[in-house]
Amino acid sequence: MRKSEVLAAEAVTCLNKALYHLKEIWEEIGIPEDQRLQRTNVVKNHVKGLLDMMIQEEESMRKRLITSIQACRAEMETLCLELQLPTFEEEKGISMLQQEKNMRTEVEVLTKEKANRMQQLKILLEQDQDLCDILCSMPYGIAADSVPSVEQLESFQQHIQNQNEEKARRHAEFKALKKQIILYMEELDHIPETSIEKDVLCEDEDSFCLSRENITSLKLLICQLEERKAENEATCENHREKIQQLWDRLQVPQEEREAFNEHMVSSKKRNLEALRSEVQRLEELKLLNIHNVTDAIRSEIAVLWEKCFFSTEQRQAFTPYFSEELLSQHDAEIQRMKQHYEDHKELFDGVHQWEENWRHFQELEKKATDPTRFTNRGGNLLKEEKQRSELQKHLPKLEKKLKSEIEAWEGEHGREFLVNGQKFLQYVEEQWELYQIEKEREKQERPLPVLCSNLLSYFNQFNATSSSSSATPNSTMRCAFGGTVCRSPVPRLPLSANKVRFIVRLTEDLCRFGFESNTS
Repeated sequence: MRKSEVLAAEAVTCLNKALYHLKEIWEEIGIPEDQRLQRTNVVKNHVKGLLDMMIQEEESMRKRLITSIQACRAEMETLCLELQLPTFEEEKGISMLQQEKNMRTEVEVLTKEKANRMQQLKILLEQDQDLCDILCSMPYGIAADSVPSVEQLESFQQHIQNQNEEKARRHAEFKALKKQIILYMEELDHIPETSIEKDVLCEDEDSFCLSRENITSLKLLICQLEERKAENEATCENHREKIQQLWDRLQVPQEEREAFNEHMVSSKKRNLEALRSEVQRLEELKLLNIHNVTDAIRSEIAVLWEKCFFSTEQRQAFTPYFSEELLSQHDAEIQRMKQHYEDHKELFDGVHQWEENWRHFQELEKKATDPTRFTNRGGNLLKEEKQRSELQKHLPKLEKKLKSEIEAWEGEHGREFLVNGQKFLQYVEEQWELYQIEKEREKQERPLPVLCSNLLSYFNQFNATSSSSSATPNSTMRCAFGGTVCRSPVPRLPLSANKVRFIVRLTEDLCRFGFESNTS
């Protein structure tokens, strides 16, 4: 039996004892029955009223518990739905009071979780708004009045982290671009004009809007400044070249040139203005010294003609060179020749290379036929032979390369590539033909020294036998081609006068080809 049931039984016993005690008192006093009935009824009503009141209070508590359970159940359903959590499962077999307590505790936990998530959402939304203002980007796209899930908060936090990283990257890029822009503006002496230029130079770095459009605008601004700088540098370089030409033509003193050196290096606005002024000054001075300048220009044109292998006809086509026409035509011609040389520099360099190799090859060929080369003791003979062999192999390769380049050039320009008024490949073929002819001529002339030597030796022998009866003189004949000394053989019988005259005349004719007679 429960203790509450024991207490209830004791309460009934106490009530019975009290009624019995009242009965004894009433009997002892002599209270009539009708009054006893009345007094007992009062006791009954009092006890009943007290118990009814207690029952009413307990019933009210039961109703409150039921109402609280229902409210907690409804709130839990709402919180679970908002927090995207599974529905709370109520424990079975427990009292109403415990059930209400459990549900109220769970509601408090869910309410706290909701408040925590909403607080996190508020902080993230504020951070996102700040980043959107700086980066000029769209908000994250989550409602401020809805309870986010754990996954949504994590995703939002990752988005904020990415935005912060993007902000740091753009800020670093902005600082680098700003530094470059300031440098270009200082070099160009440029004053900010557009809003983007003023924002970059005048506003605080942290307040600058780091939008993609602004970063792109800064890059575009840098490109524009770079183009202006390149234009300035190109203009300055053109002025410098013009100034250098005019200095040389006008023979400006070195001291005056050195005083202007500052502007011959930098390309800032003040340097450009100084260069323009110097060009104008020199142009005016050039007009005062037009004859001297013309002579200097003509000398320069002649050098370029040589570089570009211009023929006499091509040179004579520029009539102002041979007359006293305007100086501007000379300037135009020198610019045209410079451009012509630069446009075809690779071809001209190749032709120069071939000519140098060909000249060297001919020198080595000439040395190879020199009889005195065998007296060399310094190793030059082998070295020269090796060079000659290498050039003999290299020249055809170079000619093949030049032929390919020239054919491509002629196909592109629709005209022939001339060297000194002649097709270069035709010129090369002629040089090789002349080389082969010379080689054949030398081969054919090679027996002449032997014949000449024998005839001279025979003549000297005859001269010796016809002389006085003194000792026979020692006669020699030196060949200019071979350097060989031919001594007279054993004496023979004297010849007739006509034969002697014929031999002398024949010997003299042969010696004209390169022999000289030394008679001792």
